[in-house]
Amino acid sequence: MFPDFGSVRTVSEPADVYTIGDLAREFDVTSRAIRFYEDEGLLAPRRLGSRRIYSKRDHVRLKLILRGKRLGFSLAEVRSMLELYDSAPDERPQLEKFVAALAARREQLEQQREEIEEVLGEIRAFERQSRRLLNAKGGKRRAAA
Repeated sequence: MFPDFGSVRTVSEPADVYTIGDLAREFDVTSRAIRFYEDEGLLAPRRLGSRRIYSKRDHVRLKLILRGKRLGFSLAEVRSMLELYDSAPDERPQLEKFVAALAARREQLEQQREEIEEVLGEIRAFERQSRRLLNAKGGKRRAAA
């Protein structure tokens, strides 16, 4: 998610600009979602009249926001990592925080997987038990007929 932040800081890159529609199409999100991220302070487009003009930096930030969301990070966690990037002169603190966040998320998902496996085992047992009861009752009905 965040290791490719380095490309954001390059000042010599061409000044690519995007409209909200461009970003919405490229990332397959609604313009409402993009405005929400803007309201949350995660994106900061320039204004040209009533139009929003998004920079290459906003483009990369939106990509990282969506990646963080897909990985299960909260917006607060994503914001924290983006703020760390904005304030850190090098990538090391950002990467350390990212690795720690990934490890915590992985542990959380592994715990959820264990709980899901447990519930699935119970469901399988109840299905077997219910099928046996259905088969036993079906056999009794046939015998009575």
